[in-house]
Formats: sequence, C-alpha cells, structure tokens
Amino acid sequence: MLPPSEFSVDLALSEWLVACAVTLVAALIQGTIGFGYAVLAVPVLSLMDPRLAPVPQILTALPLSVWAFAREWRAVDWRGAVWVLCGRVPGALLGALLLAMSTQRTLDFLIGASVLAAVTLLSTDLRLKRSPWVDGAAGMFGSLSGHVSGISGPPIALLFRDASGPVLRATLGIIFTLGILLTLGLRASTGHISVQDGWVAAALLVPMLIGMRLSRHLHGLVQGRTLRRALLTTSAIAAVGLIGRALVGTP
Repeated sequence: MLPPSEFSVDLALSEWLVACAVTLVAALIQGTIGFGYAVLAVPVLSLMDPRLAPVPQILTALPLSVWAFAREWRAVDWRGAVWVLCGRVPGALLGALLLAMSTQRTLDFLIGASVLAAVTLLSTDLRLKRSPWVDGAAGMFGSLSGHVSGISGPPIALLFRDASGPVLRATLGIIFTLGILLTLGLRASTGHISVQDGWVAAALLVPMLIGMRLSRHLHGLVQGRTLRRALLTTSAIAAVGLIGRALVGTP
C-alpha cells in the first residue's frame, strides 16, 4: 500500500472532467440495464491513466450496487444469488494469487482481455442452462475477473439475461455488493489498495451517484439493445487499446 506521502494524481482538469463524464455515463448505463459500469469505465479510464482504474471502480461500485439492490430488493432471485455467491469465494482467492504475480503491463493485458471476453459473451445469444453448478461456476469466473480487473458482471449477467429488468438489477445488485466486499477485503489484506485509490474513488463518487440517479428516468424510455451496443462498442475499442499498450510496453 502506498503511504500518504506518495499520493499524487497530477491529471489536467480536462482529464478529470473526462473521467467524471465516463463515470457518470457508465453508472447511468448500469442503473438502466443492470450492468455495464466496470465494463465501460475500467478500460476507458485505464487507457487514460492506470491510476484511475480498476480499484477506484471497485470502490465506487459498492454504493452503486447497494443502491441497485435497495431500490428493487423485493425482486431478487435469492436461490440463484446464493449459488453465485458460493462460487465467488474460490474465484476471489484465485484472483488474489494471480494479482500477486502481475505487473502493470500484465494488468493492462488482463483487463483488456477481460473486457473483450465480456464483449464477446454479451454480444451473443448464448443461453446458459441454469443449475447450482452453472451458477457457481459463473460466480467463480466472474469473481476471478473482478478481483484482477474490477469486471465481474458479464458471466453473471448471462445467467439472468432472460430475467425481467427488476430481477436482473436487484439480483446483480446483491451479488455485486457481497462480492465487492469480499474483493476489497482480500485486496486490503494483500496490500493491493492504496491511499491514492481511495482519493480517486472519492473524486469519482459524485458523478457515479448522479448517473445512477438519472437512470431512474430511463428505465422505460431507453431501449436496452441500443445502450448495450454502445456500451460494448466503446468498451471493445478501449480494451484493444489496453492490449496494444501492454504488447508494445508503453507506460
């Protein structure tokens, strides 16, 4: 963990404004269709500056997930949520092991690869046949990806892609809330959360809350397919940029 004296995020005002705008849009998308916050924000902000992601998105996703769950908690699919959460524990432990062996270049590659895998999954019409084993496996793979890159939603979203909007948003809300707490606990215990991460998250918290608040007015107005396509296209472009940076070895 970085000591407070090493805290520095010397971004230009224009870069902070772009970071806030990306965060707001990502939160608006998540609040509208149930996922997408990290899939969009992590690759775009990582490409801007590695200090902006992925830990700040994990931190800011916690109140976002709590809000999503609290807003529609009566619609939660509790049976599915329990099996997914059981799978998140071994996934987080594997993620912690992988993170301990990763350099910044490796993280760029892993984040980019995670996003491209997410885009591929969410672009298909794949339907998973639900069972406790399938739900647990989705939770494990989502947690592994989430611990390293902050992106855990796509495998879990596939499980509930045919669910109604309230069921999808509420169930993912409780899964992400408890999963994020597990990830943060493991990251903190292994020294992979810094003071700098906390300050960046604090700076992005307000635009995240604004985006989530605005999403209340879009549930019945914006078509999920349109938002999904925009989300996946933007995320894929940023992911390719991250992978390119990792392969050529630029900072």
